[in-house]
Amino acid sequence: MGFAVSAESYDRFMGRFSVPLAAVFADFSGVAAAAAGAVLDVGSGPGALTDELLARGATATAIDPSPSFVAAARARHPSVEVVEGVAEALPFADARFDAALAQLVVHFMRDPVQGLTEMARVTRPGGTVAACVWDHATGPLGAFWAAVASLHDGPGEPPSEARRPGAHRGELADLLQAAGLRDVREEPIAVTVAFPDVASWWQPFELGVGPAGDHVAGLDAAARERLRDRCGELLPEPPFEVRAVAWAARGTRA
Repeated sequence: MGFAVSAESYDRFMGRFSVPLAAVFADFSGVAAAAAGAVLDVGSGPGALTDELLARGATATAIDPSPSFVAAARARHPSVEVVEGVAEALPFADARFDAALAQLVVHFMRDPVQGLTEMARVTRPGGTVAACVWDHATGPLGAFWAAVASLHDGPGEPPSEARRPGAHRGELADLLQAAGLRDVREEPIAVTVAFPDVASWWQPFELGVGPAGDHVAGLDAAARERLRDRCGELLPEPPFEVRAVAWAARGTRA
């Protein structure tokens, strides 16, 4: 699903939002520089959140299912244990970590409750499990999927990420509670990214990253141009800023 790509492509597409989001998400998760502890980064990608954890003095460990992302994370962070694997079957001992965090990955897990349950298992009692997922309508891809919907003229519903778990208010909290976490709370977090023009916003969509990249790759040249132009109509006049909202939830392991 659009993740068999280079780390550089991912950085250009989502890194422009995920890098600043990492600091906001770490704050929400309670990973403080004074006592960061041992933290697991689940679905780490090339390492945006790992970077932030290391900057806060955490002993970071990372895991991701993408071989290209694992290779990039290892090259960027030679002192960090980076493992290839999935959230639903974490290859770590019970209660190994002080916290387990998943930035922008729960909605891609095959079984989100199982993945979060595994995150809780490897977290010590009293430790934190936290996750965040872009809000479907107001995340960084909101204008893109709105443009796709407005141009859809085929049978059935238009392509969308709206039904991915965690993309709406309350869903992440429900998933954490189903995974057995206590004292769960959820709130929106956000970052703002500036763009000089529509072209700089659009070009990374042509790199084949994620569901949006898959959709663009499946279009012919004319349809791709129509979608790009429609996105430009929905975006503010350049230069512009995109305020991207994510839902974040955290809970405590019993």
